[in-house]
Amino acid sequence: MSDAIKNYRNMVEQPWGRMFYELIYKQLDVCDSKKLKILDFGAGFCITADHYAKSHDVTAVEPSDEMRSLRVENNPYKLVCEGIDYLSGIDDDSMDLVICHNVLEYTDDKEAILNQLLRVTKPGGLLSVVKHNLYGRVMATAVMSDDPKTALSLLNQKEENSMFGRRDVYSNEWLNNLLADKMTLINTYGIRTFFGLSSNNDIKYTEDWYQTMLELESKACSIDEYAKVAFFNHLIFAKKQNAEM
Repeated sequence: MSDAIKNYRNMVEQPWGRMFYELIYKQLDVCDSKKLKILDFGAGFCITADHYAKSHDVTAVEPSDEMRSLRVENNPYKLVCEGIDYLSGIDDDSMDLVICHNVLEYTDDKEAILNQLLRVTKPGGLLSVVKHNLYGRVMATAVMSDDPKTALSLLNQKEENSMFGRRDVYSNEWLNNLLADKMTLINTYGIRTFFGLSSNNDIKYTEDWYQTMLELESKACSIDEYAKVAFFNHLIFAKKQNAEM
């Protein structure tokens, strides 16, 4: 197993990793009173899939052997060890919630994947896309990493190398335009506007910092000016009732 995967798995257990997921859950605000059919495409370590599997019928799709070997498995969910090919076998309009978090940046077939995710979402159902935000990455690279040279390169080229390969940071406008005929964008949130910028990691292990920072991020995430410079953006779409595939 690569050190990059191990380090990434360790990172999601840290306060700044846990806050990432807690903010997503707050923003999605999934009601647990009704059991939903949920598809988590590119589930990674299955943290989100496991969280929703407490109350819902969840299918987690993850092709990486390394990531699956470190997955969270506290609640029952269906694990599929495939990629986009699996999607073609899912019935039309069958999922209440479709999740695609930090996946499309690493694929060459974004439109094909999105078309399949759109197809399997029920009319009125939700598609949740979390994506890297170019301006947030520029901000974090310049401030957190003290690396204006790389920040300038990001701002000019809009792509970079990462532990998972070449990362294509596509725009919110591109995503919205692609889906606009069949889906309505209902919310755009920021994630990690502030909590990744400080180099003082010791304070991040205190409960007071965590809860106050979570409150701050939760307040700022829906303010457009802050969302534009957040490290990640979270776009939530609802499928139109009259959408025809």
